[in-house]
Formats: sequence, structure tokens, C-alpha cells
Amino acid sequence: MSLNKENKTKIIDEYARSNKDTGSPEVQIAILSERISNLTEHFQSHKKDNHSRTGLMRLINQRRSLLAYLKKSNKDSYEKLIDKLGIRK
Repeated sequence: MSLNKENKTKIIDEYARSNKDTGSPEVQIAILSERISNLTEHFQSHKKDNHSRTGLMRLINQRRSLLAYLKKSNKDSYEKLIDKLGIRK
């Protein structure tokens, strides 16, 4: 369910703005999106896991607020990121 170190570093390398970048909104959104997709796969076989569903809703809300911030601060980066992740229409 959680990300292992190799997957997380791969995501960070792919979405980072510079070499040492780990906290930019793009990286955070990409990591949250990966965790959200892992949890949605988990719910295919564990339909009554309501505790994890609460955590999923927290992750979705956190990603939503980061996307709103990125859209407000850097529109081009926002559009590029949502195209790359495929999370919007």
C-alpha cells in the first residue's frame, strides 16, 4: 500500500525542478497521486476497509489543495503536471 524507497526516488527524480528538489508542489502532488492510486487498488479487494478510506479522503483533499496552490502560482506548471499525471479532464 505504501511507497517503497525506490519508487519514491524514481517519482522525485521524474518530477523535481532541480537536483535536490524534494518538496516542490509538483513532487508532492506526484507522490500523493501514486499513494492514491495504490489505495484505490487496495479497495478493489477490501471493500469494507473504512479506516483506510478515511486516509484516502485526506490524501485527496491534500492533493486538491496543492493543485489549487500550483494553479494559482504557476499556471504553466499546473497544466503540464495534470497532463503528465492524467488526473483532470
